Amino acid sequence: MTQARVEPVQPPYAEDIQAAFTRIMPPGVEPLKLFTSMAHNPRVLQRFFAGGLLDHGSISLADRELLILRTTARCDAEYEWGVHAAFYTAKTGFSQAQLADTCRATPDIELWRPEQLALLALADSLHDRSTVDDVLWGRLREHFSDEQLIECLSLVGFYHTVSFLLNGLQVQREEYAPRFPAR
Repeated sequence: MTQARVEPVQPPYAEDIQAAFTRIMPPGVEPLKLFTSMAHNPRVLQRFFAGGLLDHGSISLADRELLILRTTARCDAEYEWGVHAAFYTAKTGFSQAQLADTCRATPDIELWRPEQLALLALADSLHDRSTVDDVLWGRLREHFSDEQLIECLSLVGFYHTVSFLLNGLQVQREEYAPRFPAR
């Protein structure tokens, strides 16, 4: 295991940083190492929190998490994949087979509904080509509104940023977060 390039800040946190952690973290849960590492630059941390998409948006929790899991798996960001698997798998209803499938090169079409397969293809397309072709866009439009598609595109982009931060800083995995399954 590599060592973190930027060690997380330790409590007590500056008042504004503590307030930000209190807003974003569930009660009783310590701030994530990603956040405490980013706290070395409070301006970036605050902008990061302001740009997050973990609120109730225009797409379902399961659709949001599917995009996040696939994007972070494709970016090899095991930290973020594991945090989302730990916090949200029970809430999404994803099976262990589906969770593992988010990390496979080619999704198993038997595990997903058509709209979920379109979301997986969206994450892959943006990761591989930074765009969406007309055929895939047509598939997505069968299931999602313009408002929802803008959110989907934004989620994939935001979690590329999260992955870049995690991988670049070499943030160490949270102890409770699962690792990637065997691929």
